Amino acid sequence: MQRSSEPLRNCLRAAFRATHPSSRCFSQTRSAAAIQQPGAPTINVFSPQTKYIQKQRASKDKEHSRRVDYVRDEVAHRLSTRLLDINRKFDKALDYGANACNIARILTLPDPDPDSSKPVSEPLASKIGHLTCADTSEGLLHRDADLPFNKEINLTREVLTQWEYLPYEENTFDLVLSSLNLHWINDLPSVLTQINHCLKPDAPFIGAMAGGDSLYELRGSLQLAESERLGGLKTHVSPLADVRDVGNLLGRAGFKLLTVDVDDIIVGYPSVFELMDDLRAMGESNAALRREPGLGGMSRDVLLATDAIYRELYGDEDGTIPATFRTIYMIGWKEGEGQAKPLPRGSGEINIKDLLEGGGKE
Repeated sequence: MQRSSEPLRNCLRAAFRATHPSSRCFSQTRSAAAIQQPGAPTINVFSPQTKYIQKQRASKDKEHSRRVDYVRDEVAHRLSTRLLDINRKFDKALDYGANACNIARILTLPDPDPDSSKPVSEPLASKIGHLTCADTSEGLLHRDADLPFNKEINLTREVLTQWEYLPYEENTFDLVLSSLNLHWINDLPSVLTQINHCLKPDAPFIGAMAGGDSLYELRGSLQLAESERLGGLKTHVSPLADVRDVGNLLGRAGFKLLTVDVDDIIVGYPSVFELMDDLRAMGESNAALRREPGLGGMSRDVLLATDAIYRELYGDEDGTIPATFRTIYMIGWKEGEGQAKPLPRGSGEINIKDLLEGGGKE
């Protein structure tokens, strides 16, 4: 069941509108069961050094960096509310790829589930004994260290020296979280295996990463504009994992009781220029090894053509252009003694086809 916090979303919308008064933010959600498909190849696609530089640069202007964190904050909220379905407390938790400790701040908010029939008023931080926030960017990691939420959760910040290496012993954590970080990992199978390794038996991993169709409007418009003006294509937007691979990757890493679902956050921008400016300020610019330098070598002519095509294909009636941030959410449990097991295939008593068509047993 999807949960939402309307006050938080209203706050996020207000913060975004303060930066872009003519824009609007809204969301759509669609879910899918865990899908088992062949895993993605583990080749070097991204540059960790480039991503480090981008995040460090983004953290220098604290106030602006906070204003453009609306997507990270919303995803962190949607990820954190999944803890409401787990009736246990976690003595030691890890936030891998914590960015600006967005999850930690969201965990301290009161009334995490006010819309439920059984609302929860106590902050989710009450379920966490100690949270370790880890990231390679010390600037972004410590950006909000002076904010009040730090006093409302037992928190430690750790700077990772190697992006794809988790320096933690086996069976260390009762919970591992990761929000909008895994889509920059080259060797995702290895990182997921390391997460499984540092979890205690029968402990959950809850993660969120950008999905393959994220920013499809921008990708398509850029390709059409360059084909028209330059007669060819360049690399401007980083490749992303497909949802069909995620279930298999979790299974290969040793996780059990898998759940994978997809969620869309759609944000309206005045033009493609504001969209690209915000991506840069988020530290979410292209970090592919084969990327073009700067703005991808794009001339103003190409950018203007991109904006025109974007408006023609996807523009809204109010003059804004929508950008879809598609997020893949995943939950996997480390195998443990006494853990619940899925029922054998074919053991169900209700035919799903009949149920969806209005049939099934009374």
